[in-house]
Amino acid sequence: MRVRDFMTANPATISPESDLKTALEQMAVVGRRLPVVQDGRLVGIITDRDLRLAMNSPYVLREGWQDTYLLENTLVENCMTRNPVTIKPDAPLQEAADLMLNGRFSGLPVVDDQQQVIGIITITDMLKALVHLLTIG
Repeated sequence: MRVRDFMTANPATISPESDLKTALEQMAVVGRRLPVVQDGRLVGIITDRDLRLAMNSPYVLREGWQDTYLLENTLVENCMTRNPVTIKPDAPLQEAADLMLNGRFSGLPVVDDQQQVIGIITITDMLKALVHLLTIG
């Protein structure tokens, strides 16, 4: 079984120049993580955890308007993880599982040889693969 068999193809992506409000709105529709793409190539990934960390400092008390200001004026590139761990579509599914388990990642961007995002594989996709194995086994 290969990554391509269970990945979500053509995932939503975001630009590093987008603001956090845009990222938050996209994640509300597509899920907990967005590959960050510039000039067609993967440059990072931003997750719901990154957004929470950016917005919820326990050391700074803010009013609502300040949160709105932060969301609208902080760029994705300032909060994303640069050069994320990736996997190729033809990699064995076990390799993706090992990377996710050892790195404690909930998802991996799937890229081609030019570092273009062609998919994403998540814990949910891995559970689908497990169900598939249990069903045919």
